Amino acid sequence: MTDGYARVNSNVKMGIAQGVGTMRIRLIFTSGLLAVSACAPLNIYYKPGASVAVAQRQTTACKVDALAKVPVSTQIVREPPYYVPPRLQCNNEGQCVAIPGYFEPGEIYTVDRNLGLRKQVEVQCMADAGFAPVSIPPCPQGVAKAAPVRATATLPPLSEKSCVIRNRDGSFQIVNQG
Repeated sequence: MTDGYARVNSNVKMGIAQGVGTMRIRLIFTSGLLAVSACAPLNIYYKPGASVAVAQRQTTACKVDALAKVPVSTQIVREPPYYVPPRLQCNNEGQCVAIPGYFEPGEIYTVDRNLGLRKQVEVQCMADAGFAPVSIPPCPQGVAKAAPVRATATLPPLSEKSCVIRNRDGSFQIVNQG
């Protein structure tokens, strides 16, 4: 059988060359995500003077608690189909072919209807523990290059000039400029 509309043979194993190409694409995509995440702000729960380890443990505990109180409610949703009208397709010699109209099925995707409420329960739990959500912008390139490489162990006081440096190992360093 051949791959058609229903993709009958889509489970056939790919050859070595295809696998290597796929791995290269994944590697490039992952590298791109890492580069973009280095430029993104750090969104964490913050409490001045708290250790990063305590903040991470409390965040995990609150996420688990929120999941227990507000479980995932996945629903399958389908966008409505749309109609592509008929059209004439002509070549340079003036010969035309009528292409009939057709319907395109709507995309199918899943939605967790409880995601927003679960996030609210998580934020409430963290607030009860004295943590507030903050977004710390990335440090300018000059600041990041001048700072010694280290990880923040205790959350420092924040100011308008606070910024973050993301380390390759997944840790971060909060810097208070000037």
